[in-house]
Amino acid sequence: MNTSVPGRSFTPFYRFAARGVIIPALKAMSRQSVRGVENIPSSGGFIAVANHISELDSLTAMRALVDAGIPTHSLAKSTLFDVPVLGAILTAGGQIPVQRATTSAGHALEAAEEYIRNGECVMVFPEGTLTRDPLKWPMTGKTGAARLAMATGAPVLPMGQWGAHHILDTYSRHIHPFGRKKVEVLIGEPLDMSSFGTDHNDRDAVRAATAFIMKAITELVEELRGEQAPRPYDFAYDGNPGKGKIGVRKPDPTPESTDSADESHSDLR
Repeated sequence: MNTSVPGRSFTPFYRFAARGVIIPALKAMSRQSVRGVENIPSSGGFIAVANHISELDSLTAMRALVDAGIPTHSLAKSTLFDVPVLGAILTAGGQIPVQRATTSAGHALEAAEEYIRNGECVMVFPEGTLTRDPLKWPMTGKTGAARLAMATGAPVLPMGQWGAHHILDTYSRHIHPFGRKKVEVLIGEPLDMSSFGTDHNDRDAVRAATAFIMKAITELVEELRGEQAPRPYDFAYDGNPGKGKIGVRKPDPTPESTDSADESHSDLR
């Protein structure tokens, strides 16, 4: 198991919030198992990426890394920083606010890039939101993680998660804290992104890198669920059902419709 290394030290408040409050609360609600800890880079900055099925995902993924001695800086929607107590915890822990659907969204990537260059871990949920897939599989991704990897040269650490939705389901406001639920995290081998180049303004390369990242995450989720994933739910093809709503899958596209639904997924919007 990894231990803390220079450049990855816990602040006192982060140590209190993560190890003193968040992790004990998760332990009370879940039985979390983590495989693949040996794949976490022992030094240097990296980008952790994971699927997103529950609002608890950021905490369960963070716990897997914190238990391995890795403080994590997550990209989180800016409105969470306005919540009393929670906002203070996020700020003290060096979490990164994202101003979604604004011209300021790119500032989050700049802050993330600085953490990575300083040898730290940044966590990104490439889908950019909770999955809208009614089957709860990873959707097509947005390009923030790929752009970060191409800009910094940092490896990408894929993580698959399954089970947190039994505590707090996708887009539900009702938490089920009693009866400890099984939560599984599977950490894959770091992805070498060097073949995609360093020009994060190259749209084709960025989109290919994003697809590569999402494929690695999906394969981990397949292993956890013990089944093969269908094609990823795609806003450009299946449609955006609206804020906080689960979508409806359209029949699988023909090659012609795939070609016509090819624009998509901007940074962090």
